[in-house]
Amino acid sequence: MPGMRDLTYPPIILTAKTLFRVLGLSFQMDGTHHVPRQGGALLAFNHVSYIDFVLGGLAAQDSGRLVRFMAKKEVFDHPVGGPVMRSMHHIAVDRGDGAGSLAEALRYLEEGEVVGIFPEATISRSFEVKELKTGAARIAAEAGVPLVPVALWGTQRLMTKDHARDFSRGKTIGIRVGEPMHPTGADPAAETLELHSRLATLVGEAVEAYPAAEQPPGSWWLPASRGGSAPTPDEAARLDDEEKAARAARRAARED
Repeated sequence: MPGMRDLTYPPIILTAKTLFRVLGLSFQMDGTHHVPRQGGALLAFNHVSYIDFVLGGLAAQDSGRLVRFMAKKEVFDHPVGGPVMRSMHHIAVDRGDGAGSLAEALRYLEEGEVVGIFPEATISRSFEVKELKTGAARIAAEAGVPLVPVALWGTQRLMTKDHARDFSRGKTIGIRVGEPMHPTGADPAAETLELHSRLATLVGEAVEAYPAAEQPPGSWWLPASRGGSAPTPDEAARLDDEEKAARAARRAARED
């Protein structure tokens, strides 16, 4: 973009890749050629980990692109993380007023940038693809750019909800990129359902390709529908509701 200078993003990527080697991470990459080498594109990721945006950027590395992720405003409010996120030109999303972040994402896309979005909005506790917001399809249609589904798998083993962080060595991370969609905006709901179907298929492929030795039956990071001990989607929805209620109660207590 005119005036955009990436002084910190490239060295941060190098630092991250060094950390990946220290952690002994291995990667199963598939379909990364679907990320356009030039022009705007919106990458839509499933969401299973707090660090999906760190590892998800690798989906665009083969195409030589930097991904500008849309992330919740609270991340940008952090005294250390905030300046780092802004220096990489990521986009802050205020859930109370999303118009500004939407306009920013459109501006980036129209100027030829690659933007990353998590249309589930929150981490999936079931590790299956949750109901998607229609924003991804609407943004891609308005900007006139391809919508590229990207599935992440294994990132939840490092850092996710309801489980302790685990940065022990030797984990595999799956990243699968699907064929681009080209939303028109004529029916955002139908286009969102198509995106959900494609993401679910990619996640399923990532699960099936994952090393069996790292994913035995009963694993907490494996969906219940595949023999794991993760919450079912209904159980996960109940936990999400309880979390929202607890957050609202804390907010009300602070205001009082």
